[in-house]
Amino acid sequence: MSKGPATFRQRDVSAAIKAAKAAGCTIVRVEVGKDGRVVLVLATHGEKPGLGEKPANEWDEVLK
Repeated sequence: MSKGPATFRQRDVSAAIKAAKAAGCTIVRVEVGKDGRVVLVLATHGEKPGLGEKPANEWDEVLK
């Protein structure tokens, strides 16, 4: 049984990542939707990846 046609190609994702890096952007996350949409989540200017995200459990910060 076939899964159906692929909605995105690996080369499209690779090209998007390569273009973002060439532009000096920092990629935080890459998302590929079921519809084949490729989204690159970029860090804002001066932001380091992983910073500014909520902790997995807000009580981790409270109980520190």
